[in-house]
Amino acid sequence: MILLILILLLAALILGPQQWAKYILTKHSKPRDDIQGTGGQFIKHLRKKFNLEYLKLEASNVGDHYDPMSKTIRLSKSNLNGQSLTAVAVAAHEFGHALQHAKNYQPLLARTRMVGFAQKTEKFGGIALMAMPLLSMTPGGVRWLPLIILFLLITVAISSIVHLVTLPVEFDASFGRALPILKQGQYINNRDMRSVRHILLACAFTYLASSLAGLLNFWRWFRFLRR
Repeated sequence: MILLILILLLAALILGPQQWAKYILTKHSKPRDDIQGTGGQFIKHLRKKFNLEYLKLEASNVGDHYDPMSKTIRLSKSNLNGQSLTAVAVAAHEFGHALQHAKNYQPLLARTRMVGFAQKTEKFGGIALMAMPLLSMTPGGVRWLPLIILFLLITVAISSIVHLVTLPVEFDASFGRALPILKQGQYINNRDMRSVRHILLACAFTYLASSLAGLLNFWRWFRFLRR
């Protein structure tokens, strides 16, 4: 019974922030006539205001994000063309990442390097995972399995560390960059600032869920290796 409760609590801890984030972003995604423009128009305005003319803007099919390699902000079509509180706040959050990059914000630069390294290790990890069944059927191959599992454990650990580094980067983009822009520029009515804070928190919580999931995978591999 206690084990079941712990599992449910862990599931709530991992899935809770992600579901809450989806709820908040959807709740404030309705078009509003009092919003000054779309998320895409807001990015173009900020790009000119902060002299980041090199910054690219594209539609995305895989979610809103900033690509530091190509210096591109990619927004989902609903946020790129939408005139809603969510569209403007999400655009401000992603522009916050562009500002971090422009100002050489070290945690962002560290994450960029780590993501590149993690992607490479994940490729090798995928190859190692596919090789495990073959080794288990090969004479003498079984003795290599602990080393392969250890390697997989390392790749999971690297991914988890990347997610942990992501957390301060995301919170800084939301509350250190985006929120001051929205408040000082008076792009949002004061009555909406509480909702905007929730949206910006939701943007960061999306990565919090990824971080917790990464740590859970790390623990699973660690327990498997100890057997």
